[in-house]
Amino acid sequence: MEVVNMNETFGEETYDVVVVGGGAAGLSAALVLGRARQRTLVVDAGEPRNAPSSHMQGYLTRDGMAPAEFLALGREEIARYGVRLVRDRVTDVTRDGDFTVALDAGRTVRARRLVVATGLRDELPAVPGVAERFGRDVLHCPFCHGWEVRDQPFGVLASSAMSVHQALMVSRWSKDVTLFLHRVAEEELSEEDLRRLAAAGVGVVPGEVAALEIEDDRLTGVRLADGTDHTRSVLFVAPRPVPRTGLLERLGAELTETPFGAYPVVDPTGLTTVPGVWAAGNAIGFAEQVVHAASGGYRAAAAIVGDLLMSDLDAAVTG
Repeated sequence: MEVVNMNETFGEETYDVVVVGGGAAGLSAALVLGRARQRTLVVDAGEPRNAPSSHMQGYLTRDGMAPAEFLALGREEIARYGVRLVRDRVTDVTRDGDFTVALDAGRTVRARRLVVATGLRDELPAVPGVAERFGRDVLHCPFCHGWEVRDQPFGVLASSAMSVHQALMVSRWSKDVTLFLHRVAEEELSEEDLRRLAAAGVGVVPGEVAALEIEDDRLTGVRLADGTDHTRSVLFVAPRPVPRTGLLERLGAELTETPFGAYPVVDPTGLTTVPGVWAAGNAIGFAEQVVHAASGGYRAAAAIVGDLLMSDLDAAVTG
């Protein structure tokens, strides 16, 4: 689709809906809104969470598709219904009846309703080699990548005692799993943790991980600070999710704290505590996969169409 250059747009434009974020959630919302004949603008900074991955899995009919191809097809689809997309970043949103959306390029647009689909970023453990291999043989989600690496020697890099759960989960895809405690003390594991790890056949290795061993552009092992090496082909990690909630916070949306960050309080359609503002995708939770994000965008858009319709009808009735 043609990407709009907002610097060439004169004056302040008004849309029924501005969608902030052009990932699966934002594009899905835009598709539904466009088909419902709502004047819609998508503002996308081009920073999808799954960019490091070469393929996405678990999305019916799209299993194995490259994330970039998925997004390109989505942009083509929304263009058929007159939705505009701008490659830019929303820097601020204010409200005086409708919403005024400020863009990094220096322009502003107006919107009657907002969809915030800004997602999150993954903050990776500061172990040499982890960031460089992330999405390849350093992974975080067995549902996303477990099948592709099945039956290989797995490592799990602990970031807290909760990493026990990750080690137990990945044992579904390999019977050769080692949990590297890294900076987690053995005493932090409960007796129940240890019993379950033993039952799953998961080995537990104490000691800080110093680096990953790489040969011929592939992971071959994990090296501890004491110099010992452990042969592994795959390493699972638990990134610290950092939700991109700045716009929602500026609008006064209520957030709720979770073990994976603070996310907006939303109803089943994604409506936040700020009237006229919906959120979808990883903007509402750490575990929203692509298929969930697309579904959330659809639900939000359908709710917005109804909300705008009733608002227009009420305005007509009251004159």
